[in-house]
Amino acid sequence: MSKSEDPIIQTHAARSWRIWLVVFLLALIVAGITSKLLSLYGDDQAFLRSQGDARTLRTMLIPAHRGLITDRNGEPLAVSAPVATIWADPLRTDLQHGGLTRLAQLLDMKPHELKSVLTANPERRFLYLKRQVTPELAEAVEALGIPGVHADREYKRYYPAGEVATHLIGFTNVDGEGQEGLELAYNHSLRGEPGRKLVLKDRVGRTIKHIRSLQDADAGSDLQLSIDLRLQYMAYRELKAAVESHRADAGSAVVLDVKTGEVLALVNQPSYNPNDRSELKTDALRNRALTDLFEPGSTMKPLTVAAAMMSGQYTRDSIIDTSPGYIRVGGASIKDHRNYGKLDLTGIITKSSNVGVTRLALEMPHDTVRNLLHNVGLGRDTGTGFPGERTGVLPFLAERQRVERATMSYGYGLSTTLLQLAQAYVPLAADGIMRPATLLKQTQTPAGTRVLPPGVGPQVLDMLETVISAKGTGRRAAVEGYRVGGKTGTVHKASGGGYAEDKYVSVFAGVAPLTNPRLVIAVMVDNPKGQEYYGGLVAAPIFSRIAAGSLRLLNVPPDKWPEPPSTHVAMQ
Repeated sequence: MSKSEDPIIQTHAARSWRIWLVVFLLALIVAGITSKLLSLYGDDQAFLRSQGDARTLRTMLIPAHRGLITDRNGEPLAVSAPVATIWADPLRTDLQHGGLTRLAQLLDMKPHELKSVLTANPERRFLYLKRQVTPELAEAVEALGIPGVHADREYKRYYPAGEVATHLIGFTNVDGEGQEGLELAYNHSLRGEPGRKLVLKDRVGRTIKHIRSLQDADAGSDLQLSIDLRLQYMAYRELKAAVESHRADAGSAVVLDVKTGEVLALVNQPSYNPNDRSELKTDALRNRALTDLFEPGSTMKPLTVAAAMMSGQYTRDSIIDTSPGYIRVGGASIKDHRNYGKLDLTGIITKSSNVGVTRLALEMPHDTVRNLLHNVGLGRDTGTGFPGERTGVLPFLAERQRVERATMSYGYGLSTTLLQLAQAYVPLAADGIMRPATLLKQTQTPAGTRVLPPGVGPQVLDMLETVISAKGTGRRAAVEGYRVGGKTGTVHKASGGGYAEDKYVSVFAGVAPLTNPRLVIAVMVDNPKGQEYYGGLVAAPIFSRIAAGSLRLLNVPPDKWPEPPSTHVAMQ
């Protein structure tokens, strides 16, 4: 047997070959691992880092502070307070965590209710547990360290004036978006822009490190209103008391600054508390002074008289025969309360003669009265920008529409808001200058537009003062120490295509003080019930109390000092 055929040698060669094969395979494995490590630390490093960051780095929103709303003197009407929102990621929430019972207590829930909420939405990644909680409660929740339960910081709107100013200010929803009033009208500028920041989170979603700010939050712009909160409180108190005492359906009052057109107070009843809307009724939401329309009635007579004086056909001393106390126009009969006989223009206002203003309107060109009413703002947007504000109805009338022209002269057949009515009296108080109403504080006096010739307004104001006298219909509107003037209105409410015999709207519009007019005040009470329903009995006393309080708060000096008692020297 040859040496090459030795079995021992063959066995050794086979083993040697196997060893080298194993070594080679091990070398390949080492080479592969080394190559992969080099790849991970080289070409794939950026990709892996981005994947890791995607699982730990998050971009979070920084809530923007909503702008402050204040009155004209800087008193806050709407502020944003820091709060927090508690939310959960049901997919990551540990339902066996020992802190769940305490969490349920903090959220005013029962433990089984909390678990039911979390297990009912197992696939969701975001679930609100409770919104707008105090920062202290949020800190207590975070201290529990429950995986998947988080607290985010945000803001909650608070309204210090409550129901007193809510119809103007409105409110925001839980997400901080304006829903009503000026909060809605100026939502874009008030809300600002949220910021963004980069944070590092752990595997259960808790923020463990602030990396850097990506964009700073841009706070909303502040809004300063023309409202004087002192006058607002006082007017609201007086209106509410009157609406309750007369068991009326609703009421509104507006106070305008004659020199600027600024709304110093605007109140409504019924109202609501914007800080607690749990029992809010839809009927209470309306800002009636801007959205509710009514026929202004006899409060239009001073404007009809002003139009007559503008026409050049009449002067203050012109005599109108109102006998026999009624007048037939077409198929309609227009009546006064009694036969007032011959009246000058002042007497027509004092006695509130329907026959007198009808004769004036029908003897002038057919569009004279309508044109003046349009020029003083009736049938037009006031320009306040308030959501839902109505423009009213001021129809165009042809010359043949004699009945409609007659009824328009004493305030029927057209409709207006209370703010429009107040604005229409501004030219009477400002010697013919029309200044648009505004809800924002003015830094300078607007120029205005002349709508009455000089001298007409002051003459009409003198006529309106007689309405407050013992001979007039508005005696209860008198203000001690001040000359005031105004006009009453009592209007049957429209109902079923006609007018209800037992439902009324009581109105009063006036100016104070007359020596140097500062305020126009308009009051409307909807459907007062009981013995008193005339404007002179219901709305006029509200005007008196609001005017007295406003003039005192604004430090307007009296212009009607009481006459000293007469003294007689005894003759010896």
